[in-house]
Amino acid sequence: QVQLVESGGGLVQPGGSLRLSCAASGSAFSSLNMGWYRQAPGYQRELVARITTGGSIYYADSVKDRFTISRDNAKNTVYLQMNSLKPEDTAVYYCRGSYLGVYWGQGTQVTVSS
Repeated sequence: QVQLVESGGGLVQPGGSLRLSCAASGSAFSSLNMGWYRQAPGYQRELVARITTGGSIYYADSVKDRFTISRDNAKNTVYLQMNSLKPEDTAVYYCRGSYLGVYWGQGTQVTVSS
C-alpha cells in the first residue's frame, strides 16, 4: 500500500511562485508513475503534469512553460514548481501515483489572489 502526502500549498499573489511536494510511503516509489492533478470548484479534476518512472514528462497546455514537475527517488518525493501563477490556477492540487493500482493524496489548496 502506498500513501501520498502533499504539502506546499497556500495563498500567493498573481505572478508569484509555489512549490508543491508529494511524499510517498513505502519502497515502491521508483516504480510509480506520478502525476499532479487539480480541481477547482465546479470543475472536474484535470491532469496538470505527469512524470513516468523513466522520466518522460507531460504538461497540460495551460501550464506549459510555467510549471515544472520533477521527482527525487532517493527522497520518495515528487515536486511541482509553479511559477507565474494566475488566478485561474486556484484549485486543490492532488498527487497521484500509479503502479499495480492507483493512489491519491489528500490534496493541498492553492489560491492565487491579490
